[in-house]
Amino acid sequence: MDTKNSKVAVALSGGLDSSVTCYLLKQQGYDVCAITVKMVDDEKFDTIVNNAKNVAQKLDIPHYVLNLRKEFKHDVIDYFENSYKQGKTPNPCILCNRTIKWGRLFDYATETLGCDYVASGHYARIVDDNGIKKMYPARDEKKDQQYYLFELEQRHLNKILFPLSDYVKEEIRQIAIDNDLPSKSSKESQDICFITKPMTTKKYLLDRFGTKKGDFVYIKDGRKLGVHEGFWQYTIGQRKGIGIAFEEPLYVVKLDAANNIVYVGTKEDLYSGSVVVKEVKFQYPFDKSTFNAMVKIRYNMQAQPAQINYDKETKTAAVNFAAPVASVTPGQAVVFYDVNDRHLIGGGWID
Repeated sequence: MDTKNSKVAVALSGGLDSSVTCYLLKQQGYDVCAITVKMVDDEKFDTIVNNAKNVAQKLDIPHYVLNLRKEFKHDVIDYFENSYKQGKTPNPCILCNRTIKWGRLFDYATETLGCDYVASGHYARIVDDNGIKKMYPARDEKKDQQYYLFELEQRHLNKILFPLSDYVKEEIRQIAIDNDLPSKSSKESQDICFITKPMTTKKYLLDRFGTKKGDFVYIKDGRKLGVHEGFWQYTIGQRKGIGIAFEEPLYVVKLDAANNIVYVGTKEDLYSGSVVVKEVKFQYPFDKSTFNAMVKIRYNMQAQPAQINYDKETKTAAVNFAAPVASVTPGQAVVFYDVNDRHLIGGGWID
């Protein structure tokens, strides 16, 4: 690959990972520019834009700011709020990747700026398999981010660079320190980007939806065990904050949004042997209707073996686990990985 004639845009937040991404690509000889998306009109995002600008100046690369506040509100924030209203637990990072980073930013970079590639600080690896691009785990297994990228398609994978795939986080920070990048001491970002401390998700939802009394109901026999202030304050698998004295620890096992009921049960009630997944997408041409895979039903879990029966007409899949899994949660993504080499096959959503 002739890097000198290849133009690459980096999705630059000004944080550690995206800053080092810019640095590494420039060192490799690419013609690098940076794009920062302004998603919300507040001080936090003003700081993000300024941090990114400082990194671009330090590295002497062009910097573009893409104002997508309206689009982000519609595609991510509204989706986030509507999911909670429906008794689902949303995954805004996946929606942001689909609609903002690998949607509008990707299109702006490739169509308006004429970039050959778009890069980010994600931890994942793209491998060419006889002309088909497949996504594999990064070297840093603790940081692997395939799960959040399952909706990417071949048109993306053919133009994506993930320079951090060969590094672990400690090495990335050391590169930033050695080269005096402005982000060298920046902290890891863990929170939902549009909910800024001291605001929490619970406070945010209380601000939006207020309170409304409803019943805690024991899932085994339908007994009313207590009263809550709104189902949207709870998520499947939650144990803390229920506040009911009972002979065994209680967990949230189901939400009934229409009737404002929070169903609770014991740990055994959390487990399920199967799940139906909708809006299934595959990252490359895939024609099997029945196949085995390793499956995650949320990001921070170990992938579990399962058999998948896929219906091409409805784009739904029945996932049958080898052993029951805990806390199947409507609104979360279910992602399929190859049994042998753990490359990402595809995924969908729990309804």
